[in-house]
Amino acid sequence: MDYIKLALNENLLTSFGSNVSGFESELETYIGCNKKISLVNSGTSALHLGLILLGVQKDDEVICQSFTYCASAFPVLYQGAVPVFIDSERETWNLCPEQLEYAIKHRIANGKKPKAMIAVHSFGMPYKHEEIQYLSEKYQIPVLEDAAEALGSRYKDLKCGTLGNMAAFSFNGNKIITTSAGGCLIVANQNLKERADSLASHAKHKEPHYHHTELGYNYKMSNVAAGVGRAQFESLEARITKRRANFEYYKKNIKKEGIQFVNEPEGFFSNRWLSCTLTESFEMREKIRLNLQDKNIETRPLWKPMHLQPVFEKYPHYTNGVSEDLFQKGLCLPSGSDLTNEDLNRVIESI
Repeated sequence: MDYIKLALNENLLTSFGSNVSGFESELETYIGCNKKISLVNSGTSALHLGLILLGVQKDDEVICQSFTYCASAFPVLYQGAVPVFIDSERETWNLCPEQLEYAIKHRIANGKKPKAMIAVHSFGMPYKHEEIQYLSEKYQIPVLEDAAEALGSRYKDLKCGTLGNMAAFSFNGNKIITTSAGGCLIVANQNLKERADSLASHAKHKEPHYHHTELGYNYKMSNVAAGVGRAQFESLEARITKRRANFEYYKKNIKKEGIQFVNEPEGFFSNRWLSCTLTESFEMREKIRLNLQDKNIETRPLWKPMHLQPVFEKYPHYTNGVSEDLFQKGLCLPSGSDLTNEDLNRVIESI
């Protein structure tokens, strides 16, 4: 309420004010690496602006992870570009480096070198950064890092959001902290930040009249929403600790044969945004899901791969069966930062 009152007292409720500049500055300090932040109204908007800044245009190809939410790939279509979907590896459930290099070689052989790649930290687990970065440098294809679910996650000593050429966080209502709806684009320098801010504000020039020379967007975050984010940000570490504790509690106490949990590889630190399980079969997953549903406990299957979505069915994909298997057998359990041990025990007993 103090931050919201600040916005009211400033009489700045829209896209400027102390909360916007303050939240951007606090995020920049947190992630480090001299990165700059542009606050926007969603993680999807951030990815879209990132593609524009990377020069993605109509008919360009963009590598996308298939095992993710649609918001990772829709911005490619906003640009009139072509998503090329890549399957996952089993250790982190993220981009498979082997499939990725095969796809890059195949696209180049067919006369179409990808313009960019979007790499996702699924459910807060970092992707295999060193392998992905090696391929990015080898083939000169920049990485737009989808860190929507990974605020607070780390790869070795590097925070997620600083691994790619650009990155996006989401502050949607279901994320580890929220601005109600919102996100941010993370860029390398002040010039790119100013360019992103301009595009997100209808690409207005500084003339006293409204003057536009290119297509702009209404993507900026409001001063009120940024105030909510600043308050939430103060409790980020406590929320990460609680999410990780949820995961460890499930892992320790669910003893049912045929249920697995994805472990952190050495050097990886996941915020455990969602606690996910992998069962031994579709039938087992559905039996658990429907039983919990009957007890008013919400769960959800893991992501349905993008290459199986009707909206993307005409686009190329390079798959190894991993994402389809995860979708068939995986389940997201209740994971909120306010869950009590009583809540967790009720889930465990129901399973």
